[in-house]
Amino acid sequence: MIGLFGGSFDPIHHGHLIVARSVADALDLGEVRFVPARQQPLKGGGHGASAEHRARMVELAIAGEPGFSLERAELDRPGPSYTVDTLRALATREPGVDLVLLLGADAARDLPRWRDGDAVVRLARLALFTRGGEAVPDIPGTWRTVPVPAIEISATAVRQRVAEGRSVRYWVPDAVAEHIAAHGLYRNGIG
Repeated sequence: MIGLFGGSFDPIHHGHLIVARSVADALDLGEVRFVPARQQPLKGGGHGASAEHRARMVELAIAGEPGFSLERAELDRPGPSYTVDTLRALATREPGVDLVLLLGADAARDLPRWRDGDAVVRLARLALFTRGGEAVPDIPGTWRTVPVPAIEISATAVRQRVAEGRSVRYWVPDAVAEHIAAHGLYRNGIG
């Protein structure tokens, strides 16, 4: 089984990595692919860093981690990133592969607003992860629910710290912090 963990990863941080490892271990996933969105249709504000910078930060964060990889399906096609399109593309590219979509309980609540949300649960198993006793939404087609540690780190907070000139050490992997600094990401609107 291959887990698909999508998001903006703007930037990827230790909370993302802890969730991915926790879910992979709980579900005995052979692989977790991080799927950065080129453009998230439900987020109106855009991204702080370009798709290529976000992809590179994912690569840096997961380097050397067994079973973690970058999936470029959404990065390599134009327009908004719809999960259903990604699942269809992967099913065509890798027929017979058992896909597991990893979704936070908060994101799962929006599933009815997703493009062709009914097809999403037909194309992949749905594994919801919940943090710190968070209520589990009643989403038809949910395969498994996995409790994960509640890590109070957000990409928004990381971007804010960078904009304020504060350290993000321990918030993001060192290689990601170095990439952010080297490219001036999240400072003065540069991304």
